[in-house]
Amino acid sequence: MANVTEDPDHPPARQRRVEEAALPVIRVVIADDHAIVRRGLRMLLDGEGGFEVVAEAGDAEAARRYVHGHHPDVLVLDIQMPGGSSLEMVPAIRAESPETQIVVLTMQDEAAYARQAMRAGVLGYVLKEAADDELIEAVRRAAAGETYLNPRLGARVAAEPPPGPPDGLSHREVEVLELIALGHTNTEVAGALYVSVRTVEAHRAHIQQKLTLRSRSELVRYALDHGLVTT
Repeated sequence: MANVTEDPDHPPARQRRVEEAALPVIRVVIADDHAIVRRGLRMLLDGEGGFEVVAEAGDAEAARRYVHGHHPDVLVLDIQMPGGSSLEMVPAIRAESPETQIVVLTMQDEAAYARQAMRAGVLGYVLKEAADDELIEAVRRAAAGETYLNPRLGARVAAEPPPGPPDGLSHREVEVLELIALGHTNTEVAGALYVSVRTVEAHRAHIQQKLTLRSRSELVRYALDHGLVTT
């Protein structure tokens, strides 16, 4: 009988299964308001192995309730769902279940949104269009206490580091100015920052007063000149 030489870098299938079985299972709660999306994410995690989806939530409040009840390793959270602002709930979720790390799913691919999410306390930021390729790695990194940011978006965030507030602007006013300069309406800015339109209008008025600027075009030029956005 011929001797078989084993490659240490490529162990046989049986050994790999034993090694995989020895790894701790990552317990996950999935929160998205579309059932078909939740089903697809569950299939993705189940197909990879090493994950256990312990609950699915269709709105932000249910997500918080399931995290409180199950204390999963990772919450996969859609940013925009019925029942409240997902990002606004992140600090409360982290306080109630400190061991639960959060990976957000979003269609927003702008650096300002990513910075806001990371400041809120999430560890992973995955674009929905890339979820099939990135979610597994993002969840694994989050479970290990590491951050994950969509590579394309991460390059933009690195290229656009948040400057200190210029000319006496507050950090919130800088966020509002960034989004206005990116072409968003007051309503869209309010939705992105989870505040009222009236609050955005007040911030904008304060910005224009502090900078002695009158028009949107002047605000855009100021943001470009000060590196708050890029063309």
